[in-house]
Amino acid sequence: PRNMKKLVRIVCVLSGLVLATGCSSMLTSGQHSAKTPWPDFAAAKAAFDRIEPGRTTLADLRRLGFDPYDNANVRILNYLDIQNRFLMNPSLRVEDLPAPVRSSLAARERALAYEVDLCITQSHRYGNVALDMLAFDRQTRETGWSFKALVLLEHDRVTYKLWSGEPNVDRLQRKKQPLGPFQEIEGLACTALH
Repeated sequence: PRNMKKLVRIVCVLSGLVLATGCSSMLTSGQHSAKTPWPDFAAAKAAFDRIEPGRTTLADLRRLGFDPYDNANVRILNYLDIQNRFLMNPSLRVEDLPAPVRSSLAARERALAYEVDLCITQSHRYGNVALDMLAFDRQTRETGWSFKALVLLEHDRVTYKLWSGEPNVDRLQRKKQPLGPFQEIEGLACTALH
């Protein structure tokens, strides 16, 4: 009872502050970014498109921004990592893979891959400040882009490339709690009892 009265007082004070200001800038926002030589999805994809299997060298990759020693978001993979990327499903067989991938797996230590995994997003909470702060209704919008690429190399020359991504991330999330802050306290109490 004593803690509940204290909580109710805190909630009332916060409600008063929120209602007095009514400012949506009080809502939180966040950013998930990565150091990258490419300012957007189109630039990353354009750099990737300039890679030509059989012709592009390790030096060319560095000039295009795919340098793990200069770009913090490029990982170096060995042949076991390559195997895990392509044979993660037990129903897949080595025979089902493209010839350059099979060649990389057979080359073992002489093969490696560069993997890029970029996710650049911003999140903004919006809506009614009072309902948000009291946890009755929280609305979040996330925007940005993501890009993933895998480039296989043998003898310092690209043999295979593969990409995926989202040029335009735009997600909305809404969390409604009829009991507001009391619903979160109830969840904490249930967790503590278990």
